Amino acid sequence: MMASRALGLGAALRQSALAPRTLRNNAVMRNVVARRSVQTKSLPASVADNILNEQRLKRPSSPHFTIYQPQLTWLGSIANRVTGAGLSVLLYGFSIAYLIAPGTFDSTHVIEAVQTLPESVKYAGKFILAAPFSFHAINGLRHLAWDSGKFLTVKGAYSTGYAVLGATAISSVILTLIK
Repeated sequence: MMASRALGLGAALRQSALAPRTLRNNAVMRNVVARRSVQTKSLPASVADNILNEQRLKRPSSPHFTIYQPQLTWLGSIANRVTGAGLSVLLYGFSIAYLIAPGTFDSTHVIEAVQTLPESVKYAGKFILAAPFSFHAINGLRHLAWDSGKFLTVKGAYSTGYAVLGATAISSVILTLIK
């Protein structure tokens, strides 16, 4: 309002805003501009769900990780999470079992149960436990190196990734063969 007073337009603005022809022109313009005719009707929930499902079927599906070439970096990340979760499930599962039935899951009963198994089953079991433990532990050292700012290039990530795989293989075999 201050600008209109400075320019002397206050009266002109009031006159043009309140003039009857402006109101008449607005009414004409409202009739000239085509209005959208949108009609809505209430549908039962089942019909609305069917319409929604049909629309979803027509949508393009977004890319999934299966279209990408597997890379050592994301395979190692997934494997680290899976081994960590698996080792946690084993630890907590055995701990809860020991709390529930301490006489059944104490070390003497576990040793007696393992002694009755054939040698091949013992070695397979040891390898099944040693491989995720080795991978998770060695990959943890890799992450500590990353946290200290080392090997953060793509070449460094791949070289440490292959080193983790090699060290995991060697340490898994060593842990399996220990009597």
